[in-house]
Amino acid sequence: MSSLFDCRDDAQLLAGMRRARQAIARGELIVVPTDTVYGVAADAFSPAAVARLLAAKGRGRQSPPPVLVPGINTLRALASEVPEAVERLVEEFWPGGLTIVLPAQPSLSWDLGDTHGTVAVRMPAHPMVLELLEETGPLAVSSANLTGKAAAIEAADAEKMLGESVAVYLNDGPSTTGIPSTIIDATGLAHGAERKVRVLREGVVDRDALRRILGDLLEADPGTEDTAPDRDQGDDAQAAGGGA
Repeated sequence: MSSLFDCRDDAQLLAGMRRARQAIARGELIVVPTDTVYGVAADAFSPAAVARLLAAKGRGRQSPPPVLVPGINTLRALASEVPEAVERLVEEFWPGGLTIVLPAQPSLSWDLGDTHGTVAVRMPAHPMVLELLEETGPLAVSSANLTGKAAAIEAADAEKMLGESVAVYLNDGPSTTGIPSTIIDATGLAHGAERKVRVLREGVVDRDALRRILGDLLEADPGTEDTAPDRDQGDDAQAAGGGA
């Protein structure tokens, strides 16, 4: 049976965090608040838990979830290369609503789905989730909704959609923005073939803010010139998994 904790109450916060850590350790799913929308989370290094997350949302392996991390050191451990331009983005927008797709370390023993050798990473600006990440390690996190439905901005919204597939729901009230993270593909900077950063989903961080940091490294705005071939830009974009 699922458990819901109102984390605005100190006693429930302590109990909820303990149960959430236990659930992650058992390979179960939890729903957590973030600075964007509510997310459904699993141990990123448990293939069974990640498969459970995808099944709960009604997704396939072609939509792997992003990974939430507690800081840039974890990003450096997960990505095979962190280009200087990405370091500048992280300094400006982390913690916050920017998810960055980079080539993954080939030695990582995980299975997030069909990532094509990439990993999508974000550091959330939410103290409860950051504390949890420090204790659990990286979490695979996707927006807490069924595929095709609106992202949950309250824990109750997530519970209505995901029900008993989730072990623990942590309620921290309505999301502060209700807008998903922006997802960018920075693999071109690492591979060096086409030194451009592509916007896969525009969310809380807009293109103007990105261009202030990246300049000409950011792809041309839509409609100004042809861009790279289409990729899935819906609820999930490639390794973005509909990330929170």
